Amino acid sequence: MVIDRSPAMIVRLLAVLKAGAAFLPIDPALPAARIAEMTDGARVRLLLSSQRLRGRVRTAVPVLEMEDAEHSDMVPSAGLSEVSLQELPAEWLPVPPTVLPPGLPPVLRGQLAYLIYTSGSTGTPKAVAVEHGPLAMHCHATAGQYGMAPGERELHFLAFGFDGAHERWMAPLVAGAEVVLRDDELWSAEQTLDAFRRHGITNAGFPPAYLMRLVEAARADAPPLRLLSFGGEAISRESFARVRDTFRARTLINGYGPTEAVVTPLAWVTDGQEDCRQAYAPIGRPVGSRHAYVLDGDLNPVPYGAIGELYIGGFGLARGYAHRAALTAERFLPDPFAPGARMYRTGDLVRQAADGNVEYVARRDHQVKIRGYRIEPG
Repeated sequence: MVIDRSPAMIVRLLAVLKAGAAFLPIDPALPAARIAEMTDGARVRLLLSSQRLRGRVRTAVPVLEMEDAEHSDMVPSAGLSEVSLQELPAEWLPVPPTVLPPGLPPVLRGQLAYLIYTSGSTGTPKAVAVEHGPLAMHCHATAGQYGMAPGERELHFLAFGFDGAHERWMAPLVAGAEVVLRDDELWSAEQTLDAFRRHGITNAGFPPAYLMRLVEAARADAPPLRLLSFGGEAISRESFARVRDTFRARTLINGYGPTEAVVTPLAWVTDGQEDCRQAYAPIGRPVGSRHAYVLDGDLNPVPYGAIGELYIGGFGLARGYAHRAALTAERFLPDPFAPGARMYRTGDLVRQAADGNVEYVARRDHQVKIRGYRIEPG
């Protein structure tokens, strides 16, 4: 799937899911060699694109342009596009429909939904494969945890090459809310604040570094939000207090998660009136049907407050690394606390407080994160 930021792209993503197929987001700005590496590694059979992206991607994979002349005017104008979709994939609904539209196959929870490339724990890019079932569970759990509801508006800001970006359009639509798409340009803080006001934004999520730029630009007249989330890097107690006081959001959320555990398997959810007592915001508790284990080197639980490695178990895990069985077996281990189940070894050292919240400490290896990408230094 060649990514642009338009309502037509959201329709294409939904069409792929409803057809029971899987998508791999591809940024047309990537070098041709990188795109070839991704499509070859994931064994892509068809590249979905659009007329407005014609010629942006050179590939040996067959290309299908999804718009026809009737829909070619679906190009966003004025930098923003609003999406409110009523019909969702069957497996996202609380009760499966009894009658499927003609020509649409049933979609089972074990079918592949998407692939996202990540450097993972080895530094070598690999495609993480996520199935419909864990994705649907995560979207419903996230929408409930965030308190999303019809009438709310989510500003979609994150780049679609990250799995977190797909949570931020799927979860609002599951809840009956609306999604307001940023255009292809990276906005200044002033542009984003203006979009808050002009489009009645109630919910938004940003990386902490960009969020602090918003705080600096907002001064004392920031529009209040109902929900503000952040994640991907640590946010200090002092920065959290500035964000809280600036945007006066009723709910603040710090999301954590490797792609292998389906977007944000842990989240710290706090009231907008609360303080952060730790030096850095906790990464929280498991989201939905997941478990968080803090274990020693022998896979034994460590006491509260002691440092151990974080393992994530439960239903909300990826299938593994596409076409890399050995690496999948190395990182997705049998769960010793749930016979027949699996758990994912994150490589993150954490401690768990008595209240159940998990606090990030450090990496086991030397991996670092730059602009959202996990990098293994040479």
